[in-house]
Amino acid sequence: MPDNQFEDEKATHQTLHDDDRETPSLADYEQDALEQDSGLAEEEIHSESVESDDDGVHGATHEADANLQDSPADANAPAEANASDLGSLKNWYIIHAYSGFEQKVAESLRTRAQAFGFADRLGQILIPTEEVVELRNGKKVTSKRLLYPGYVLVEMEMDDELWHAVKSTPRVTGFVGGGTKPVPLTADEVNAVLYRQASSAERPRPKMTFDKNETVKIIDGPFTNFSGKVDEVNTERNTLRVMVTIFGRSTPVELDFLQVEKI
Repeated sequence: MPDNQFEDEKATHQTLHDDDRETPSLADYEQDALEQDSGLAEEEIHSESVESDDDGVHGATHEADANLQDSPADANAPAEANASDLGSLKNWYIIHAYSGFEQKVAESLRTRAQAFGFADRLGQILIPTEEVVELRNGKKVTSKRLLYPGYVLVEMEMDDELWHAVKSTPRVTGFVGGGTKPVPLTADEVNAVLYRQASSAERPRPKMTFDKNETVKIIDGPFTNFSGKVDEVNTERNTLRVMVTIFGRSTPVELDFLQVEKI
């Protein structure tokens, strides 16, 4: 082989050998890519952690959740929810109103509750009444009578704002009990009022009431137009024992409340 050809082949072989040594393999590309991605990821994670306190794993949301669990407001939230589930916080109070305007006061309270936004804190409004019976032209007539004229029972969640709103209602003079914190009725007191109202519907009471030694006139029965003095009052049976003078003698007569009237 000529020397010049041998030198050419040697130069070509050396060039190929150098190319193989300098040309990166696929593994080298992948390794470089991984290193670049890793470096980029580290830069991105580091950048986010500086801006939002994100640790790159749990993130800012995780830390926010941790702060949320330690928040006193959230710690109280379950207690408030449980308290609302225990039932109503409303109590019964007595309002003093102008006599004869009890129904007007009840209507004004309902209207103002809607207008001023305290309807959810205002419960039932009760004007206690009872069924009464009287004798008119020889016939029994039943009607309703106020149990407590000039008073209205209201169920409410009392606070300063509601106290002022109710007290400033037209024809209301204030709460029974006075002050800015009136005393609510007990459960027994409320039940007594409701029971009397319900029982009177089944058995109406006489419209008139009488006292011992009171002078009355008999308006029904065999002793009509006789007058006498009340000797005994039986409120359970609604009867009276009246001492009537008959033939010059004082005689006891048993009469129903409806058979007499006051003089």
